[in-house]
Amino acid sequence: MPTAGSQIVLCDLPIRFDTYKGCTHQCKYCFVQRKINISQVDKGETVKALQNFINGERTKETNWCDWNIPLHWGGMSDPFQPCEKKYKISYECLKLLAKTQYPFVVSTKGKLIIEKEYLDLLKKCNCVVQISMVCSQYDKLELGAPTYEERLEMCRILSKNVKRVIVRIQPYMTQVFQDVKDNMKRLAEAGVYGVVLEGMKFVKKRGKLEKLAGDYVYSIDVLKRDFIQLKEEAHKYGLKFYSGENRLRTLGDNMCCCGIDGLEGFKGNSYNLCHLINNKEYEKTDKMQEKGTGYVFCRLYQTTLGGSQFKTQSFEEAMLNEYKVKADLYKKIFGKE
Repeated sequence: MPTAGSQIVLCDLPIRFDTYKGCTHQCKYCFVQRKINISQVDKGETVKALQNFINGERTKETNWCDWNIPLHWGGMSDPFQPCEKKYKISYECLKLLAKTQYPFVVSTKGKLIIEKEYLDLLKKCNCVVQISMVCSQYDKLELGAPTYEERLEMCRILSKNVKRVIVRIQPYMTQVFQDVKDNMKRLAEAGVYGVVLEGMKFVKKRGKLEKLAGDYVYSIDVLKRDFIQLKEEAHKYGLKFYSGENRLRTLGDNMCCCGIDGLEGFKGNSYNLCHLINNKEYEKTDKMQEKGTGYVFCRLYQTTLGGSQFKTQSFEEAMLNEYKVKADLYKKIFGKE
C-alpha cells in the first residue's frame, strides 16, 4: 500500500508509492543508498495496492488522510527504469490511473516514459511529471541514467502531453550555478512549467559545509544567494520557481514545491511543520483530530518504544508534540534559528 514516512512533518505530498525496489541509474549522490543496497532491483508495490488506496482503503500510517491526496510516485525508486520493460508494473498502474483519474506526481529520469504505449496513457492521466536533471556536468555522476540532453528532449515531448512538467534541479551544487542559470531559457523553450531546487546533502564534512541533522550542507546564506538569482532567471523566462530546500521554502512561488499549485483536484496536506513554523496558511481536517491517526509519526523513530506515544494520539496532537519535543532541531531544519 502507498505509505507515508519521515516526510510527514515536511512535505505537502508525503504519501509515496513505488513500483520497484532498487535502481539502476547509479546516481552517486542518491540518498536511498545510504539506507539500503539499491543495486538489486526487484518488484515493489502492486497495482492491487494502488487500487485499494484509490478506493479509500487506508493503513495505520495513512488513516489521517480521508481525501484524494495526490500520490508521489517514485519517491524511493524510478518507476520507469529499464526493469520496467520486463515487469510492466508501472504500465499497469498507468492504466488504472488513467481510468480512475486519480491525481499523482511522478518523478523519473527514465526514457521509457516517452515511449508511445506509455505516452498514450499519460495523455489520459491526471498527473504532473517531474524530471530530475541538474545540468550536463552531472552526467558523470549518473552513469546509468539518460544524459541531461536526453532528458531535455523528454521534457519537450512530455510538456505537450501532460498537465505540467517540473524539472527537479536536485541535488544542487554551487559549482554548477552558471550552467543551471544558462539552462533556464532552454527549459522554458522545452515547455517546462517550473523548476524546484534543493541543495546537496553531503555525508562528510568538506570546505565550509555546516552540520544539519545528520548531513553536511551549504550555509543558508550561500544557497540563498544562488536561489535568488536562479529564481530571477526562471521568472525571466516565465518559469515557476519552487524551493525544495526546507530552510528556504518561503523563497518558492508556493509552499508546496512539487508544482501542483492551482491545479484542480490536486490538494496536498498543508498541516505540517513547514507551514506551521513559517506562519503560512494550513488546513486540518476532522480526521486529523481523531485519536489514533498519529501513528505515522512512529516512523520518525528507530525504536518501537521511541514512537509508541503516537499510537493513541491524533495526527494534530502528534504533529504539535513532535515539534514541542524537537523544537530546536526543526528551527534549524527550517532556517529559523
